[in-house]
Amino acid sequence: MIFRQLFETETSTYSYLLGCERSRRACLIDPVASELPVYTELLQQLDLQLIYTLETHVHADHITGAGLLREKLGSKSVVHRDAGALCADLLVTDGVLLQVGDLDIQVRHTPGHTSGCVSYVMADRVFTGDALLIGGSGRTDFQQGDAGQLFDSIVGKLFSLPGDTLVYPGHDYHGNTVSTIKQEIAKNPRVGQGRNRQAFIEIMSALKLDYPKFIDQALPANQSCGSLAE
Repeated sequence: MIFRQLFETETSTYSYLLGCERSRRACLIDPVASELPVYTELLQQLDLQLIYTLETHVHADHITGAGLLREKLGSKSVVHRDAGALCADLLVTDGVLLQVGDLDIQVRHTPGHTSGCVSYVMADRVFTGDALLIGGSGRTDFQQGDAGQLFDSIVGKLFSLPGDTLVYPGHDYHGNTVSTIKQEIAKNPRVGQGRNRQAFIEIMSALKLDYPKFIDQALPANQSCGSLAE
């Protein structure tokens, strides 16, 4: 497998390029519109054909590059059916298996940060978007957020993965790049360390977070697959 972890500094967003060495087919998880030149140059360098962009959810902090990549390269946008982005080419549900050449990627519905959040599960790794972060979790105070639902998603659908499964989040603000399920169960201060559902709900309700900086631009754009990006 060809794998690249890409970082957009303004919003601390991770995007992921996955490619099949045999077929030269590829997908991008959570592409950012401003990084389009980076993606196209990298695809060309690696001799890869982009067939899918996979969204973990409709983002509030950056504008997706899905629409621009579809226009430029012909890739298909993949979003959960509850995400509110009817512009997508594929509206997926829990358990759907996506194939990129020889790569198998399973959609796992992990709502709570938003109602349309998914994680993408492979044999040895999971891309958790804003559901499970390294040493944290996504916020639950807007976009149909629900702390109890997020706890159920993390504990029931992510912590049930093998302990050595690599965790690649949608964001990190502290320089972390990868964790494991075992590490998050043991050390995550919000949802690990044996915390129960009610304790997690109380932690999340006590957070006093700033209004997302780019939400007023990002949400309507992302509901149109990023087509409002300039």
